Amino acid sequence: MEVLDRNILWSFMFLLAGAVGVTVNYPDPGCAVKGSTVNLPCTFTPIKSVMDNGREVLIEIIRVIWCRNHEICQGLTPSVYDSDLTTNNPRYRYIGDMKGNCTLQIRDVQKEDEGTLRFRMEANIKEASFAGRQPGAKVTVSDQITMKIESYSDREFKKGESVTLNCTLTTKCTFHQLKFTWSRDGHALSESGLALQLTTLAAKDSGNYTCGLKNAGTLSPPYSLYVEAEEEGENGGHGYLYPTVAVVFGVLLLVFALILVFIKRKRAAAADKGQPVMGGEVEQKPPDIIYSNVLLPAEQQLQEPSRAVEEVSYASVQFKHKNQARPAEEAEDAIIYSSVVSRG
Repeated sequence: MEVLDRNILWSFMFLLAGAVGVTVNYPDPGCAVKGSTVNLPCTFTPIKSVMDNGREVLIEIIRVIWCRNHEICQGLTPSVYDSDLTTNNPRYRYIGDMKGNCTLQIRDVQKEDEGTLRFRMEANIKEASFAGRQPGAKVTVSDQITMKIESYSDREFKKGESVTLNCTLTTKCTFHQLKFTWSRDGHALSESGLALQLTTLAAKDSGNYTCGLKNAGTLSPPYSLYVEAEEEGENGGHGYLYPTVAVVFGVLLLVFALILVFIKRKRAAAADKGQPVMGGEVEQKPPDIIYSNVLLPAEQQLQEPSRAVEEVSYASVQFKHKNQARPAEEAEDAIIYSSVVSRG
């Protein structure tokens, strides 16, 4: 009888302690995106100790359990996580402790994860165990979602500026550690975060951007971004290259023309002087033959016969005509006989 009365007293004390001391705080109902990772924040406040015959007995939490769609998570109730088991679903992870944090994480959320989840703790004294019954953590899984890209800046930018594009969900679902995909003009980008940061913008960054969930296959409407291109140096410095090549080419043409003019003038001057020039020699024409015979008075011829002979001079000039096919007779016409007789 004494033992029975003692058990009744213990039960009454723990019920009273549970009413005024043990509590479980669940998160507000939320929506999780299919394929994402969601955390269910949870805290509990266990009683620290009880008095037994004037002696304080400390309460120690030795087991924690999460179950779905059950009031007390006790007995044969299927659990999604049990600290005493090693066969828990690997997608469910307990990231709390045995003192006051009962947070549960669900990775790669699936449709079957939908429901109301509740937490239970068990202590070293059986009567100190407690389950947080109401209201529980209500989870809704959504696989029909819409997304959009938002930015706090204009859609037209200048070269060198920066912009951050944010991928947001139009639903009120919560999500954590979700893998996003980004693309520009249909080409995948390496970034996978919720925000896409574009620094030191260039013309190549212009295009239509989209974001989506990696596992859901949902894409946002295109976000058009335009970066103004500068006139000079926009193509990696080639803007300066083409005018430079044109100027150099023009200078070379001018120098070449001046060299040709100089050569022509040099040849013309050499031809006038009968001197050889570069690239050829001046052709000498055979001189026309001119005979000049001057007769002195008879007395002077008798006195100075030898001198008279010396007075005869032959001047020979040969000219070569361009037309080499000219008949030889015309060359003979060039011979002029001149005879002047001077009598005393």
